Amino acid sequence: MNQLNRSRRVLPIVAMAMTSLMVAHAHGAPEAFPSRPITVIVPYTPGGSVDTVARLVTAQLQKQLGQPIVIENKPGASGMIGSEQVARAKPDGYTLLLHASSQVYLPLVNANAKYDALKDFTPVARIGTVPLLIVTATTSPLNSLKDMQTQAQANKNSLTWATSGYGTSSHLVEEMLNRDLKLGMQIVAYRGAAPQLTDVMAGHVSAAASPMPGAYPYVASGKLKAIAVTSASRIAKLPDVPTVAESGVKGFEFSSWYGVWGPAGLPANIANQLASEINKATHAPEVTKVFETMMFQPADTSPQDLAKVQQDEHDKISQLAKEANIVIK
Repeated sequence: MNQLNRSRRVLPIVAMAMTSLMVAHAHGAPEAFPSRPITVIVPYTPGGSVDTVARLVTAQLQKQLGQPIVIENKPGASGMIGSEQVARAKPDGYTLLLHASSQVYLPLVNANAKYDALKDFTPVARIGTVPLLIVTATTSPLNSLKDMQTQAQANKNSLTWATSGYGTSSHLVEEMLNRDLKLGMQIVAYRGAAPQLTDVMAGHVSAAASPMPGAYPYVASGKLKAIAVTSASRIAKLPDVPTVAESGVKGFEFSSWYGVWGPAGLPANIANQLASEINKATHAPEVTKVFETMMFQPADTSPQDLAKVQQDEHDKISQLAKEANIVIK
């Protein structure tokens, strides 16, 4: 009799539990994130600074999340093709964009932009910041910005800039140096930092401004010559390379920064979870060790931090684009 009573008490409990599971299933109970592979779009060719940072950070992130992270390089239109793909993706956290600060600049200077950097994406996390190097071929007679200024003004159209794409930090620095030093150098656009720097090495283009992660390995190996750095002070890895400010442009300072975005409408809980994991990844010893060689400063970040940074950059570059009349059609 006792056994029968116990059975009668247990059966309703089991039935309620099964009913709860069925109701949860019917209403689509949320699954743990992530439960499948994540795709990270890098809107440039392999081998450049954005790609280098992306592969380093996502390798660590993959270990933490326990799911594969697949990098897809989608170069073209100075990075806008890859960004447009993410803007159209489902906002579920499984398609992300890893891009440089030019993600914010491009729609401000390119008349053909099909997205709004502030409205069509969800900020997730800022990865960090890094200065740019002004580099030339090792065989180039240009050993300083003063040399560049002297030759450019003495022989009009004799020098050219290579940029990783119109509207990128590389392009903006070159436009600013053209303006501030009255260089008048033509700017030649490439589909990323790797082909940009390859042509500088070969002497097909006179010089380039390029973020440290992509440019420094070539300088360290003797394949490129650094003649200036865009940071406020000289960098430890290249103590003999002067800043742009020391080279004749008083007060000049410019850094490139890197971030992760999702499509607009990405749920806040997923954005916050990804930001937390990205923070852990960028401060992991094996990642910071490589970052140090690039002079890359990781950020302690959140979706709110990235939102503020991109708004500030948006306002600053809007003004610069107007002053320098930077319009890409």
